[in-house]
Amino acid sequence: MKSLFLSWQAWALLSAAFAALTAIFAKVGIENVNSDFATFIRTIVILLAIALMLVLTGNWQAPGTVSGKSWLFLVLSGLATGASWLCYFRALKMGNAAQVAPVDKLSVVLVAVFAVFFLGERLSPAHWAGVGMVACGAVLLAIKI
Repeated sequence: MKSLFLSWQAWALLSAAFAALTAIFAKVGIENVNSDFATFIRTIVILLAIALMLVLTGNWQAPGTVSGKSWLFLVLSGLATGASWLCYFRALKMGNAAQVAPVDKLSVVLVAVFAVFFLGERLSPAHWAGVGMVACGAVLLAIKI
């Protein structure tokens, strides 16, 4: 069991499960709340939870030990995350969770494309077929039939 939590696959599956719960909990939680304010509350909870985890695990790192390049890209990542969350909560407020979440997961397709163009990663034809299926699945789940 210990080796299971040493694999990226296990952590990725846990991420997917928590992301699914995020959509369900958020859809219920934003019922009578402005979506931007709901994002603010969520962000505070995340900040406190991560701070507690860093303290408890002893993984706090002095900010001065982080390189300028890392700071730049982590700040950009944080801004992109914030924008994503604001858009996601607004979409959840307006639409059905079962349709919003799959469209949000088009990020999987975009990550694959961006990784190829910006990071120089290579995808096999089978991987591209998977990317295409994810895109088609998201579209099928998003449209009303």
